[in-house]
Amino acid sequence: MAAIVARNGQSVVNISIAGTHKVKSGMSDTPIDPEDPFFDLFRRFGIPQQPSETPVHALGSGFIVSPDGTILTNAHVVEDADEVTVKLTDKREFRAKVLGMDKASDIAVLKIQAENLPVVQIGKADQVKVGEWVLAIGSPFGFENSATAGIVSAKSRSLPDGGYVPFIQTDVAVNPGNSGGPLFNTAGEVIGVNSQIYSRSGGYQGLSFAIPIDVAMNVEKQIVEHGKVEHGRLGVMVQEVSQPLAQSFGLSKPGGALVGNVEKGSPAAKAGLASGDVILGINGRDIASSGELAAVVANIHPGDTAKLQVWRKGSMHSVEVSVGSATGSNTLASSDKRESETDHGKLGVSVRPLTSDELAEAGVKGGLVVQDVSGPAAAAGIQAGDILLSVNGEALAKPEQLRSLIAKAGKHVAILVERGNTKLFVPIDLG
Repeated sequence: MAAIVARNGQSVVNISIAGTHKVKSGMSDTPIDPEDPFFDLFRRFGIPQQPSETPVHALGSGFIVSPDGTILTNAHVVEDADEVTVKLTDKREFRAKVLGMDKASDIAVLKIQAENLPVVQIGKADQVKVGEWVLAIGSPFGFENSATAGIVSAKSRSLPDGGYVPFIQTDVAVNPGNSGGPLFNTAGEVIGVNSQIYSRSGGYQGLSFAIPIDVAMNVEKQIVEHGKVEHGRLGVMVQEVSQPLAQSFGLSKPGGALVGNVEKGSPAAKAGLASGDVILGINGRDIASSGELAAVVANIHPGDTAKLQVWRKGSMHSVEVSVGSATGSNTLASSDKRESETDHGKLGVSVRPLTSDELAEAGVKGGLVVQDVSGPAAAAGIQAGDILLSVNGEALAKPEQLRSLIAKAGKHVAILVERGNTKLFVPIDLG
């Protein structure tokens, strides 16, 4: 580890930003009791809110990827910056230009006017193994070129607001100021960009997350060559394949990305993908999770063709999709009681067909509205007002069809449910 720090420390930089952030000020900053005799006067004649600006000063880290001064960091480090200063380990300081940033991946590319700078060696994030030792260098709380070490805790983590990034989770001590700094493997190669921490105190608590370096370098290449970033898009909503879902779809083991919804007119729709398909591979690469699929597709150039390996109704299919570009409400039917059918014995739902108006409002061709729920369906999270669209890939149109499919099912079924604007496969244990 000491050799890694000695060899790469000079390639890690300290980043400070100065800027302004717009806030609102005015009488709403000091709430007035409605019972106060002056409340109406202030309500009618109070000083209107005016946008104002407050100074922003922040610190972060980055690392040099080309000798002529190209630097990678996090987009959130520099997004409010009017002025970005990069400080090298030899104490030289440079005013940096933000060449571009991609908020979806939280990567920004900076440029300083310098030559013959030391650079990091880029590794391969997909070769990282859980349990492998890793090392971070950065400026936690402003302490420049601090090194911390730990292990990889997990791979392909999906986080709220994390976009399509399959984060590398580590237990490396990463704190505010480490953002944008490199994560090294034991060969001294950068395999990630430190980006987030999970903390209830604001400091390190054993959970830190890094953006895989292949994601970051794809963004860097596009910004340097084209000045903007484009991400590939299929137009599907996918979910994880659990053990019950794998059994329901006849898969030998959990894995892949289960298609819950296909957007109309999307590349996926044009290629014939449908709800219930399980995407197990893309361009010869196995897909272990839904988050991994999103990351792989995002790195495909829009317009290129992707070859998908799809599990559909018990057999494998090859589907070619022309990848689209990811450039930057259906409502539930009412839950009245007419024409209801009940299956409280095995599944535990009372359902009825959708009316023509409800079909149009929900934007579906068929389905059954859940009016009452109990038993296994309730335990699995089915709710009154949900629309049941299919059972194990078989589309639903009539209550008796649901009864028949449940009667023939084994111990596990996968029901496609629409709730609001979301479609989701729900695995149900029938016992």
